[in-house]
Parts: sequence; structure tokens; C-alpha cells
Amino acid sequence: MIKKDIIIGIIVGLIANAIGVFITANILGGGDSFSTVIEAAIAEGFIGKLVSLGAVLNLIVFFVFIKKKQDFRARGVLLATILVAILTFIIKI
Repeated sequence: MIKKDIIIGIIVGLIANAIGVFITANILGGGDSFSTVIEAAIAEGFIGKLVSLGAVLNLIVFFVFIKKKQDFRARGVLLATILVAILTFIIKI
């Protein structure tokens, strides 16, 4: 049961991050399509910053799980956030 909750938290954290990247790209994109914004982010080298801004949504999900006393799911969201941070660090190198 504990491993299942942690895996659910990781999946929810990654989905929340993907949604956050989508929302951030739409807000900062200035009306361009999502794929255009992502291509420009890769070309100009700020994809890491875009992914990091998308991870802000994980904060909301984390506190919702804490409030509902689902600590292992919150731990999974934290692990997903760490995974995204490592991915962002690798992209920067």
C-alpha cells in the first residue's frame, strides 16, 4: 500500500508538472502555439526555466495531499519534484 501511494504521488506530480509547463508556456508564449513556444525555449536555451516554473503546480498538489493526511502521496510528489530538478540540472549542462 505504501509503495502504491508513493507511485501515485509521483505520477500525480509529473502530471501536475506537465500541466504547469503547458500553462506557463501559454501565459509566456504571447499567443503562440504550445509547440512553437517549446521549440523557441529549446533553441534559446530557457527550457530548464520553463520546466522549473511548471513545477510550481507541484507545491499546490503537495499541500493538498498533506492536508488530506496522505503523507506517502505527498512524498511521491516531492520525489517527482526532485526528479524534475535533476532533469533541469542535466538540461543546463
